[in-house]
Amino acid sequence: MIMESQHELLAELKKIEKWEKDQKGGWIWDKLIRLPFKLLDKFTPKFIQNKIGELLDELGSFIQTGGRYLFSEKAVFRFLEKTSGWEVTQLSDFDHVPIEVMKEASLKLGGRRKQTATVQGASTGVGGVFTLAIDIPAILAMSLTTLQEIAMLHGYDPKDKKERVFILKCLQFSLADVVGKEAILKELSQFDSEAKSRDMASQLQGWREVTLTFTEQFGFKKLLQMVPVAGILFGAISNRFLIGDLAEAGTMLYQKRRILERLKKEEQLT
Repeated sequence: MIMESQHELLAELKKIEKWEKDQKGGWIWDKLIRLPFKLLDKFTPKFIQNKIGELLDELGSFIQTGGRYLFSEKAVFRFLEKTSGWEVTQLSDFDHVPIEVMKEASLKLGGRRKQTATVQGASTGVGGVFTLAIDIPAILAMSLTTLQEIAMLHGYDPKDKKERVFILKCLQFSLADVVGKEAILKELSQFDSEAKSRDMASQLQGWREVTLTFTEQFGFKKLLQMVPVAGILFGAISNRFLIGDLAEAGTMLYQKRRILERLKKEEQLT
């Protein structure tokens, strides 16, 4: 059985806490950059608004059943073995996988997804604002798939409804402004409390807040992809940063959760 020492776990936890503090910077810039995009929504074509509105149903379906987004465990297990040499056959095997191995695998996965998102954003940027209607559901699917894979690389099962709530909280965190990030971190610190978890699941039934923040993230693309062809560059950059931030947030939040679980087990053994 491979387990880190308490000193090693605390050192990793300290790195994550520093990352969390870094997420709270730039409040004024964050507010300023979002303002014009809220105004821009008034001029967004109706069919784009309808496409964005469909995200509500998609996210609600994901919470309840996983929808069409549930990912294969075996594919994730093969990825871990290929990138790290660690062989696992079931999620419970991750109890013996070092934290650092999980982290490295998640970051490599994020790197791959960033490359895919870059190509996707470029291809859907060819037609300007009109092909944005294709990009929106595609980037949502990639976001949910990426977070599910990161969850499984830390030994958590997205088939569990509770886990899907955590996944969507990670998505919400990566898209939120500074104030929102702080509130979500506070919520997630109590996530494994049974009562708090049920309360969180209840709050997320409509997912209007997540849809709003997801929509605002496309403000930059709405503005720049109105110019066909030029949207290739802007679409590629926007998608790359969106998936990159998402993968980083998912990795850090799952790392923290797994580290705290291991520290708790160590306390129970002593």
